[in-house]
Amino acid sequence: MSKYDKLFEPITFKSGVRAENRIVMAPMTHYSSNDDGTISDAELRYYAERAKGPGMVVTACANVTENGKAFTGQPGAHTDEMVESMKKLAQTIQQNGAKAVVQIHHGGRECPAELVPGGDVVSASETDSSDGSVHARALTGEETAEIVKAFGEATRRVIEAGFDGVEIHGANGYLIQQFFSPYTNRREDEWGGSLEKRLAFPLAVVDAVKKAVAEYADRPFLVGYRLSPEEPYEPGITMDDTFALLDALMEKELDYVHISLQHFWSKARRGGEPGRPRMEQIVEHVAGRVPLIGVGSLHTGDEVLKAMETDVPLIALGRELVMEPHWVEKIKAGQEDAIQTALRKDDRERLVIPEPLWKMIISTPGWFPFAE
Repeated sequence: MSKYDKLFEPITFKSGVRAENRIVMAPMTHYSSNDDGTISDAELRYYAERAKGPGMVVTACANVTENGKAFTGQPGAHTDEMVESMKKLAQTIQQNGAKAVVQIHHGGRECPAELVPGGDVVSASETDSSDGSVHARALTGEETAEIVKAFGEATRRVIEAGFDGVEIHGANGYLIQQFFSPYTNRREDEWGGSLEKRLAFPLAVVDAVKKAVAEYADRPFLVGYRLSPEEPYEPGITMDDTFALLDALMEKELDYVHISLQHFWSKARRGGEPGRPRMEQIVEHVAGRVPLIGVGSLHTGDEVLKAMETDVPLIALGRELVMEPHWVEKIKAGQEDAIQTALRKDDRERLVIPEPLWKMIISTPGWFPFAE
């Protein structure tokens, strides 16, 4: 009997997909796919090293259209030519029992112009990127509907590649969030205006994905949704807006909702109960209606246990699984004291970190802790 036994209880989702434990590898950008969006050998090695323990692995976000690419080295799910290489990734993750999930995504205003055909960056409304470097034009109603369809088509490809599910990326300021946010959505058509109309695009994407699953999946296949619960600017998403989004998502029979936070215990600014942890408020609001995944600056087994005391059934580890690929195995073996929680300058090859990701880590102070 170990105090960590709770982490190793299996969970069966609404779709019938079963994960063997409560630890999820969080979706993290690795900048390491081939230039055409196909899966690279370095990417396969990176996931193979980390997929031996978690119950579920969510891949780096894959763009669903050519104009949705937000990173160099981003995997693609936008053409049928991607399917063959995606199969290799699914098999690499699944070979030790982890469920393999692809995060599907459109970057919207956050796409660098040089990665988008003709530099034609798009968003819910005419707006600049968050860093001011790119100006995006507003999508037409017809274009918006086409992107909704593209999420469904990407889901079909993920199914054909043999994955166990998709996670809809409605977080971190990308296109789905841009439609939901009053800061970036100032439309006056069916895709924007009131809170209800700002919900139209996220919910249409969910419907397109669910339709593709019903049509193409011949086995249990899960659908999750990731959201960011608050925006720092006004008029932006508040906790009350997020409660409305959660209520709408509850009606869609999702397998889980993934709450994207830099820190699990971060506190609300506006709406709900300011000053109280967002995650606690979300758990109370959802009240068990859908499984939640919590994430954010959790490193040790005890930190994960404490987070689960909020009644969050699943915990995602991101940066920690970069620094300690065998976190789950070490916890299970009673070797929690051997878990690495900071990088060393010579760690890249030992930890099987792709060179593009390593360069980004080194060039971004404070993103990862480094041992002295």
